[in-house]
Amino acid sequence: MSSPVPHWRWHILDSAAELDPLPPVITEELAQDGCNFVVWRPSELPGGCDTSTGTIRREAPPGRVEAEGRSPWSDANPSGYRTEISGGGRRLRLKQFLYDWAFPAADHPCLWGSDTRPYEIGEGRVVWLGTDYMGHRAASARMARTTVELSVLEGEFTDEELVALYAALRPAVPEAVPRVLATPFAELSYWARQPAEMVSVPTGVFSFHRRDRQHEGDWVASGELTAFLTGQGVPPSVGGYRADSAATFGDGAAVRELDVVYASASGGELRLTAQRTGGGRLVFPPERDKHPATAELLDLGGRPLHLGYSDARYGACDAWWQHPDGYELRLLGSAGAGLGRDAFVALVTELDAGLRLGGRAGTLG
Repeated sequence: MSSPVPHWRWHILDSAAELDPLPPVITEELAQDGCNFVVWRPSELPGGCDTSTGTIRREAPPGRVEAEGRSPWSDANPSGYRTEISGGGRRLRLKQFLYDWAFPAADHPCLWGSDTRPYEIGEGRVVWLGTDYMGHRAASARMARTTVELSVLEGEFTDEELVALYAALRPAVPEAVPRVLATPFAELSYWARQPAEMVSVPTGVFSFHRRDRQHEGDWVASGELTAFLTGQGVPPSVGGYRADSAATFGDGAAVRELDVVYASASGGELRLTAQRTGGGRLVFPPERDKHPATAELLDLGGRPLHLGYSDARYGACDAWWQHPDGYELRLLGSAGAGLGRDAFVALVTELDAGLRLGGRAGTLG
C-alpha cells in the first residue's frame, strides 16, 4: 500500500507588522514555499515580450498595514503572486492566488458582468476571455485550484496569444502539486483558518444573500469529516468528487447553512449549500444575478431544478432545488471540459438521490 501524500505546508509570517512594505521580487520556484496554492510559471512568452518579473505577497494574520498590494476593503493578508510580462511596447500581468473567501463566481470572478468566451488549454482546463472590473481586456482560469487572472495593461494581445500563454503555464515546483491537491480546502483557506472579515461577493448565476463581513464559518476538523457528513445525511462522494471539507454558517444564534466542498483528483470543485426550507440565505425561487449566462428550469423527480451556466460545454454551473426532506440546496461547479451542462445535471441527480437530510445528528434539523 502506498503512503498517503503529505499535506502542503507553507511559510506564514507571525504578524501583519512583518509584511513587506513593497512585495519583493522572487522567482516562482522560491515563491512556492510562501503560498497556499500551486504557483504557475510561463514557459513561453508572447512574441516580442522579453521580460517577466514576479513578486510575492506573503501571508500574515489579519491586520491593516500600509503595504503595497494589500486590500483596502479587508483586514485579511493572504498570500498571492504577481507576474508582469512586457516587451515591444506591450505589457500584461498575471495574478495568482487561492480564491477562498467564497466560491469563485462563474469560475472567473474578475470577469464578472462581462461577456466571456471559453477556450481549452489542456488537461480538461479552460481559460475565459473577457473584460475585468477595471475595463481592461482580461482572462481567468482555475488550475489545480489556483485562480490565475490576467489583465492587459498596455498594448494589444490577440485571443490566440492569451490562450497560448495559459496553455504554456507550468507548475513552478511540480512536486508541490499533489501535496496541495491532497490538502483539504479548510486547511488551505485563509478564511477558514483566520478570524478575518468575510468578503461579500457574487458566487454564481443566481443571487445568494451574501454572508456578513463578520467571520462566521465553523469548519469541521478533517479527521471528523466523514462522521459529520454521515450524521447530516450527506454523501461523502458524488461522481468523481470526494468530500474534502465542510462548514456550518450562522448568525451567532443558530446554524443557517451547511457548506460541503467536493474536490476531484485534478482540483475540480463542487460546492454544496444546504438549509432547512426558509431557514437560511437561499431564497426560492432563485433570482438571476447580473452575469451573462443561460438559465433553464428543469424537472428533478417532479420538482423544479433551476439551472444556470456560462457555457453548455464547460460550465460553470449553478443549480438550485428543494429536497423532499424539507431542505433547499444549491450546487456550484467549477468549469472544465468534463463539467458542462449535461455532466453537471447528472451530478445533481446523483447527489439528490444520495441525500438523507435531517438525520440523527443533523445540524440543520
